[in-house]
Amino acid sequence: MSETAEAHKKSFMQKLYDWAEHWSQTHYGPLVLFLLAFIESSVFPVPPDVLLIALVLLNPRRWWWFALICTFGSVTGGLFGYWIGFALWEVVGNFFLTHIFSPQAFDKVQELYQKYDFWAVFAAAFTPIPYKVFTIAAGVFDLSLPHFTVASITGRGGRFFLVAVVLRIFGPKVKPFIEKYFNILSIIFLVLLIGGFVLIKVVLKH
Repeated sequence: MSETAEAHKKSFMQKLYDWAEHWSQTHYGPLVLFLLAFIESSVFPVPPDVLLIALVLLNPRRWWWFALICTFGSVTGGLFGYWIGFALWEVVGNFFLTHIFSPQAFDKVQELYQKYDFWAVFAAAFTPIPYKVFTIAAGVFDLSLPHFTVASITGRGGRFFLVAVVLRIFGPKVKPFIEKYFNILSIIFLVLLIGGFVLIKVVLKH
């Protein structure tokens, strides 16, 4: 089989992993990690975990530094998402109400924030639930900014530091496993991601 045919067989997530591995071997790796974490929290849902994994595997002693960069980028992106909801909702609101929430569902999100506040943000930050949806909604509903910030730091930090420390403990031994079963792991991740959207729908219907 030719290299071209083999390349076409790769899944999107595998290509994403290869892309991340490429950047992890350059001086721009940490910067790209920051930018990826930033946009994932406010604009585009590409998980920064992929590049975080590649960077930690290449430089295991700096696991804490990469986790910190990823956390900082994600929290900063979350604050940008908050600002979008707080200051630009009149401009972007129709798009979100058409493609993400119905007006009734969005009102329900407001109720959830009023009831759970900190924990609603923390759950979205730590789990596969789409974080950027909650960051923007937090700004729309004027959620307490200190609460939002602390929940984002603890949730995002908990997630990324957990990934990094596991990789630091098991080291390069994990890399062949990730490369061999990446497609399966990608499917699991996507199932969890979709499950996050389903969870939101179920909660909003009650």
